[in-house]
Amino acid sequence: MNNERIQQLIRFVQEEPNEPFNIYALAMEYMSSQPAQARLYFDQLLTEHPDYLPTYYHAAALYAELDERERAAELYDKGILLAKAQQNQKTLQELERAQQAFEDDDDDW
Repeated sequence: MNNERIQQLIRFVQEEPNEPFNIYALAMEYMSSQPAQARLYFDQLLTEHPDYLPTYYHAAALYAELDERERAAELYDKGILLAKAQQNQKTLQELERAQQAFEDDDDDW
């Protein structure tokens, strides 16, 4: 985790609170070292910017990692529907593959 980069991203969020990419970048910065903090930013994105498609892949993966499987499954479903609505084939395929891996993992339980 790069504290300087985090401080810069926080400034960007403060300067442009309606720009979802800044919040997304902040969530991604926290993803590996402080997942609870990343979750707060992903939840903010899902609430304030539900049409920001990149959120769904990583938020679902984070919820799966936190063993909140029902929420992860919901986010994969919503992301897939949004990718179809936005006609974003690349992200749709990524989400479908991730969802399949997630469901395959569920089968192992």
